[in-house]
Amino acid sequence: MHLDVIKLRAFYYRTKLGRIVQRALRQEIVKLWPDVKGQTVAGFGFAAPMLRPFLKTARRVTCFMPGPQGVMAWPEGKDNHSVLTSEAMWPVATGHIDRLIVMHGLETSRDTAALLDEIWRVLGPGGRVLFIVPNRTGLWARSDATPFGFGRPYSLKQLETQLEKHRFLPERHIAALYAIPSHRPIGLRIAQILEGFSLKVAMPFAAGVVMVEATKQVYAPTQSGLGAAVRRPLKVLEGIAKPVSGRARSDKKTT
Repeated sequence: MHLDVIKLRAFYYRTKLGRIVQRALRQEIVKLWPDVKGQTVAGFGFAAPMLRPFLKTARRVTCFMPGPQGVMAWPEGKDNHSVLTSEAMWPVATGHIDRLIVMHGLETSRDTAALLDEIWRVLGPGGRVLFIVPNRTGLWARSDATPFGFGRPYSLKQLETQLEKHRFLPERHIAALYAIPSHRPIGLRIAQILEGFSLKVAMPFAAGVVMVEATKQVYAPTQSGLGAAVRRPLKVLEGIAKPVSGRARSDKKTT
């Protein structure tokens, strides 16, 4: 089930650990998508903290928040960019979104198949979606101290397999959040130190989250009928004499 939007907002905007998470994940996202000028960027779940870097350059930014979670006005003090929606029916035209971030949305979904189908529908040609989910082998999925301790955690293989079943092509993956999921002062100091080192290669299993970027697979339409033209098509009446006019028959008799 989805977490309440009030608890999610409190974690990301009112705790030191939440701000560390924001900073660590944003850095990875900006590296993946450094330029979104003129594009439509959206988020689903509670992706608002990850969308802020795109407000100034993207053509449009929208944050879709599922009904069971609840919605909040975002960004605070500015024109609202958030929309309350159901998981499988978003108020957006087919193929309209260029970049999409899904965070605290997939692992807590009541119907992951319907959600993935809807994501596939709204993603445009050449569009990309970034899934951020709790890592099944990491510490964050085992602790209730953060929102990543709720819902179904994934391994990288599990997530990629799920995406492939729903017509997505995984392109890149990142392991992130090597901090200890603790709000205690000593834990926060260790978190700030660990997030400053690159452990993606040495200890990917210890990461708190798995991030997978995928594209939409569009298959070529199948053609009906013959695949190649027949050079000498069969003539049903071939061999039957062609009819001769009456005048031609009379001229033949006089000769």
